Amino acid sequence: MEKNSPRDNTIHLVYKELGETPNQALLRFKNKNREYNEKPITYAGRLDPLAEGLLLVLSGEKILEKDKYLNLPKCYTFDLLWGIETDTLDVLGISRGGNPNVPGESEVLTVLKLSGIFEQSYPAYSSKAVAGKPLFMWAKEGKLGKIKIPKHQVEIFNASFISRRTVSGEELLKDIISKISLVVGDFRQKEIIEKWKEVLGRKQEREFIIDTISMEVSSGFYVRQFAQDIAKIFGTIATIFHIKRTKVGDFGIENCL
Repeated sequence: MEKNSPRDNTIHLVYKELGETPNQALLRFKNKNREYNEKPITYAGRLDPLAEGLLLVLSGEKILEKDKYLNLPKCYTFDLLWGIETDTLDVLGISRGGNPNVPGESEVLTVLKLSGIFEQSYPAYSSKAVAGKPLFMWAKEGKLGKIKIPKHQVEIFNASFISRRTVSGEELLKDIISKISLVVGDFRQKEIIEKWKEVLGRKQEREFIIDTISMEVSSGFYVRQFAQDIAKIFGTIATIFHIKRTKVGDFGIENCL
């Protein structure tokens, strides 16, 4: 039997690119490191297609410790787009509704200071199983009304308000289409882009607010769901425009491959 080398039992810090799924990032890693094509390898911790950043890839005996790495705290920097909501709670979703009500910077900062433990709903477009079927399947079938979306306990350890900027509807539409064009696979891209054109095409002169926020959170925290959580506090709507995962436990993005 071939003996494993120390490199076989390793944590690899891989940068998941914008537009990739974790599986596509894993395949890219294996293509660059052919020695892992016939060896056990997996990733610990999902990232949405329109999220980028640190992905832990485990090889060899490290796979047996996957749960340990899944449960590590994580750090994110993300952009929150006010006034629009989608069914996925990020821009890779069907945009719906509009609400011009945007909280002030000081109000957002006050809410962010309320770090702690709370019950967070799973996003409708997530892999959490209910009655033996992932939530995203219930959503795609239009049957969410037949089930109760579960909640789970999460924690915000700390949060910081980084900045606020304004973008025109025209600029926003171009950026969203550019992001979605990076995604490979069936994610309803054509339908989503057409809906964004419909929603933003008539609002090209309108300015939209985007807040940049950073957070350290517990395992299981959904940044996408937080967009809805914080928007509800202010009686408005929001969606996630961009997510970057910068840290998992003590592993930092600066050491990514």
